[in-house]
Amino acid sequence: MSLSDKGWAWFESNKKQAFYGILALLFLGVVIGYVIWHKGEKEIAAGEALSTVSLRQTPGTGVRGAEPADAYLKVAAEYPHSSAAARAVLLAAGSEFDQGKYDQAKADFERFMREYQSTPFMGEALLGIAACYDAQGKTNEAITSYKNLVEHHPGESSVPQAKFALGRLYESQNKPEQARTMFEDVVRGDPYGSIGSEAGIRLEELKQKYPSLVPPPPPVPTPTFTAPAPGTLPLTNIGPLKMEKK
Repeated sequence: MSLSDKGWAWFESNKKQAFYGILALLFLGVVIGYVIWHKGEKEIAAGEALSTVSLRQTPGTGVRGAEPADAYLKVAAEYPHSSAAARAVLLAAGSEFDQGKYDQAKADFERFMREYQSTPFMGEALLGIAACYDAQGKTNEAITSYKNLVEHHPGESSVPQAKFALGRLYESQNKPEQARTMFEDVVRGDPYGSIGSEAGIRLEELKQKYPSLVPPPPPVPTPTFTAPAPGTLPLTNIGPLKMEKK
């Protein structure tokens, strides 16, 4: 008996089980399709809700709603686990920081790090936590947080801001060598950007304040003169030959 004949014979004797198996596969496909469709619809709705809130916070629109942070956090609560929710939590933390609510801002930056680790905005959250410490005058905690971003997340776009902040804090602690290193790194990494230009200005001011940071000029080489060997005269001392007239 061929393989196809054996398969048909099995099907004939197990029609009921095969029928249920096919129905199960069809049902699973429908469920997966619905989940994907629903997730897409949810993402669209979350994005629209976030856009609406952001528009209300734009100056000049004449439309204002609830407090910015509360409005953003409401979006995050209504559409959990969406990309819009991640951005909403980050925007809420930024809004709280702008209002001087540093403890609340830090808490929401930390919430973002816990709940949305797979998003591409981790660097912004780390920078936000460090900035909250910085704004509160907690210099040691701020330096630790900035260094965590620089050393463990070197590919993040927020690293230049962290290095600039480190340079500023090191300068305030009278650590000019460490400050110079940070400012020089920012200038090298962003020579034509605004933060690179600002770092260059701070670097020059730092060198004026601490002249020891400026390396001394290289020594000028002393010219050497080789004396002619005994019994010889330099060609430059030989005058033109004159022909004697007879």
